Amino acid sequence: MSFHFAVLTLILTAFTVSLCAEQKITKSDAGEIRIFKRLIPADVLRDFPGMCFASTRCATVEPGKSWDLTPFCGRSTCVQNEENDAKLFELVEDCGPLPLANDKCKLDTEKTNKTASFPYCCPIFTCDPGVKLEYPEIGKDNDKKNSE
Repeated sequence: MSFHFAVLTLILTAFTVSLCAEQKITKSDAGEIRIFKRLIPADVLRDFPGMCFASTRCATVEPGKSWDLTPFCGRSTCVQNEENDAKLFELVEDCGPLPLANDKCKLDTEKTNKTASFPYCCPIFTCDPGVKLEYPEIGKDNDKKNSE
């Protein structure tokens, strides 16, 4: 019974971690860049156990290695589960959700470079003095839809 409890705990922990997003803000010459991180179960091909499958590259990746998510703006890293060596996760880093609409903030097309490497491909917004962008809370809209 304790084995089943341990497996259930591991699954719930992985599920909870996959729903969490961490916001990291970095400064660049162009402005503020917001980076969101989330841990999700990795895709694994049956012929290549112990390696993550990078669908954007159509290639397998060893734990600890990263790859670009081109044509999307982001990067992923193959992560070995510390408690269960057979389980792999993918640490996804990207630009996250777009900010809420605000007439006093605009996408800065001169500073945004969609073809740059991550994180410099993330959109950069310019706001009127004293105005700050607001971002949607991750999971909040999903919770509303599920309760209706």
